[in-house]
Amino acid sequence: MKIAVWGDELAAWVAAAQLAAFGNDVCVSLSHADTAVASIRPGQSSVQAEPGLMGLLETAIAQGNLSTALAHESLDASVYWLAMAPDEEEQAIALVRRLAQRTDAPLLLINQSNFGIGASDKLQALLNQRAGQNVICLPDTLQQGSALSQFGRPQSLLVGCEDEAGLALLKALLRPFVGGVQSLQMMTRREAEFTKFAITGMLALRLGYINELANLADLLSVDIEVVREGMGSDERIGRHYLAPGCGFGGQHFTQYIEGLAGLFSEKRRSTLLDTVLTENQRQMELPFRKLWQHFECDLQGKTVALWGLAFKPGVASIDNAPALRTIDALLAQGAQVRLHDPEALPEVRERYGNNARLQYCADKYDAAQGADALLLLTEWPEYWSPDFVRLAQALRTRVIVDGRNIYDPALLRAQGFDYYGIGRL
Repeated sequence: MKIAVWGDELAAWVAAAQLAAFGNDVCVSLSHADTAVASIRPGQSSVQAEPGLMGLLETAIAQGNLSTALAHESLDASVYWLAMAPDEEEQAIALVRRLAQRTDAPLLLINQSNFGIGASDKLQALLNQRAGQNVICLPDTLQQGSALSQFGRPQSLLVGCEDEAGLALLKALLRPFVGGVQSLQMMTRREAEFTKFAITGMLALRLGYINELANLADLLSVDIEVVREGMGSDERIGRHYLAPGCGFGGQHFTQYIEGLAGLFSEKRRSTLLDTVLTENQRQMELPFRKLWQHFECDLQGKTVALWGLAFKPGVASIDNAPALRTIDALLAQGAQVRLHDPEALPEVRERYGNNARLQYCADKYDAAQGADALLLLTEWPEYWSPDFVRLAQALRTRVIVDGRNIYDPALLRAQGFDYYGIGRL
C-alpha cells in the first residue's frame, strides 16, 4: 500500500518504520524544505533514542520503502497515518481539507494524534464518507522505550471506526502485527478518544493515590512497602501503577492528564485531576525537601550526586522529569551538582549548558565521588544493586535519598548510611 505518514511524534516514526518493513511504500511528511531521503532526522530525541528505531528506518531507506516529502506534497496515497503533536491540530485540518479538495477517491485516514475528544469526527466531516473516505481513531498507546515491540506485537487495540470498508482496510494494513492481539475493542471514534483519556487518567489517579499514602505513612511511622504489598494482594486492586516515588513525568502522559483535567473542569467543574497534577508537582520536590531537611535547610556549598535524570528508565527524554525540579532547586540553594544517567545526559546538557556548578559524569561512581549526598530519581536497572562499599568510600557523607524506593532501608542503615525513602521506615 502507498502510505503517507504525517507528524514527527514517536508514533509517526514507529508506524513508518514498521509499515515500511513489510513492503509498504511509505512517505513521511516533513515540515522543512530538506527532503532528501538521506537527511531523515526525527526532530524528537525520544525518537532518536528509541531502541532499534533508527536502524529500522535506515534499513527501510536502503531498501527503497521509505521516502520523505513536504507535507502538502504527500497527498496521493490511499492511507494517511496522522500522528501529530497536540498543538498541530490546525495544521492537520488544513492538510485534510486540502486532501478533500484534491481527490474524491476512496482513502483511509488513521488518526493517532491527541487533538482532544471529537477531533476525529471533525476530520471525518471534511472528507466524503459516501465516496469511501473514512477516518479511524487508533489511540496512541505506545510507551517510550518499548514502542517498536508494542506496535509489532500489540496485546490489545482500541479502534474507533464507524465504517466496515475502513475497518477492512485497517485490518489488512495491520495484518502482520496483530496475530497475538488478545483484546480488540471496537467503538465509535469519539468513544476511542475518550477511552484513551480515561485510561491515562486512571493511571494518574493510582500514582497520585499511592504517593499520598506514602506521604501519610511518613507521618504515621508506617512502611508503605508493606502496605503496598497488602493492597496489591487484593485482586480488585492489583500492583500495576502502585509504586510510590518522586512523581511521574513524560510529555504525552502529562498532556493527556492535562487535557482530561480541562474537560472535567469545563464540563463538570471538577478539580479531581487538577489536584493530581498539582500534588505531582509537589511530589517531584520531595527528594530535595528530604535532603534540605537533613542538612538543616543549608545546602550552600554542598555537593550532591544525582542518579537518574530521564523521566523513566529506558528512555533518554527528560520531558517533565522530576530531576529537572531537583536540579533547579539545588542550584538555587547554592549546591554543586554531579549528574549521571545512562541515556539522558545529552538532553540535560542541552537544557543547562556548561553551568559551572553542574558536572556531567559518564560513570555513576564518579558522580558520587566527594558528594555529600546521593539522590536516586530514576530507577534504571544499573542502580538497583550498586557496590555499597565502593559507594560509601566515594561519598563524603553517607546520605542517600531514594526517590524510587528501590533499596532496603535496613541494609543501608546497617552499612552506616542515612537513608530516606518515600514512606519507608
